[in-house]
Amino acid sequence: MTVPLNEKIRHLRAPAKINLGLRLLDVRADGYHNLESVFAPIGVWDDVEVRILPGEPGVELEMVAPEAGELPDDLSAVTGGPDNLVCRAAMAFCKETGFDARIGLRLTKRIPAGGGLGGGSSDAAAVLVALASLCDAAVADETLHALALGLGADVPFFLSPSPAFVSGIGEKVERLADIPALNLVVVNPGISLATAEVYRATDALRSALTDARPGSTMRAISQLRDETGDLGSALGALLINDLEPAARRLCPPVGRLIERLGEVGAIGISMSGSGSTVFGVFRSQELAGRAALTLRDSEADECWIQVTRIITEGEPIDEFSWGVAKW
Repeated sequence: MTVPLNEKIRHLRAPAKINLGLRLLDVRADGYHNLESVFAPIGVWDDVEVRILPGEPGVELEMVAPEAGELPDDLSAVTGGPDNLVCRAAMAFCKETGFDARIGLRLTKRIPAGGGLGGGSSDAAAVLVALASLCDAAVADETLHALALGLGADVPFFLSPSPAFVSGIGEKVERLADIPALNLVVVNPGISLATAEVYRATDALRSALTDARPGSTMRAISQLRDETGDLGSALGALLINDLEPAARRLCPPVGRLIERLGEVGAIGISMSGSGSTVFGVFRSQELAGRAALTLRDSEADECWIQVTRIITEGEPIDEFSWGVAKW
C-alpha cells in the first residue's frame, strides 16, 4: 500500500473508559472470563500521534511525559519499547494489510497505567484507526475488529468509543444511545493493579461473585433515570463490579476511597474494570467539583483525582472541550 502525500499524520485523543457495572458469568475453557458490562468513555485521554515518515519500514515510539501534576510517576510508568501496545498495534496492522512504511508514534500518557481505565487498549485502537485512515486502500471494519481483539479484549470497544453493552470476553460490542452524561469524580490511589492478578484473586474468592441471575442486569444501566428524569435510587444497585472484592484485598485503598466518595456525596459508586481506579457519580458538575476539592485536601499527594463526565453517543472526543478539570 502507498500513502497519500497530503495525509501523512493523524492526531487522535484516546479516551479512558469506566465500567458502569461488571458481572462475571463463567470461565471459558481457554481461561478467559465471559462477562457483561457497560463501557462508557470519559473526558480523560491520552494523546496519540501517528506519522508516516521517509525511510526504511519500521515502527518508532516517542513517549512524551505529561505536564507536571497531571499524572503521578507511578501511574505513568509504561514501556517505551516494542512491547508497548501501540507498537504491537502498528506492527500487527502492517503485517495484516501489507502496509509497508516507516511509522512514527508519539504517545502522551494522561490515563493511569494499571488503573482499570483501558488506557493502553484505547491507545492501541487509536493507532489502528489512524493507520487505516492513512492507507490509500480501504480496510474493512471486520479486519480492524479482528486486529483489535488480537491485541486485547477491551481494544475493540475503543475503535469507536461511545457507551456500549459489552459481553463475551469484550469482543461483543452493542452501542447504547440512552446513557446520560453522568458527572463523575474519578480517583486512583496512586497504585497500579495487574488485571491478571485481580482475576486470579477473584477466582480464588468465588463466593464473592454475584449469584447467577436470569437475564442481563447490565442492560438496565441504560434506563438510569426514573419517571421524573432524576437519577433513580437503583443506580447504586446497578453499579456492581464482581472484581471489586478481590481488588479490595490486593489494594486496601480501593475500599477506603469508595467509602470516601460516599462521604462526599456520590449517589453511585463503583470500581472501573479490574481497578484500582474508582469513581463516584454526582448530580451536577458543581457538586462533583466540590467533592474533588474535599478529597484533594484529605488524600495523599500520589492520589490522582479528576472531575469529568461520560462522553455520550455521537459526541466526538476531539470536540469534547471540558475534559480533565484541575482543582
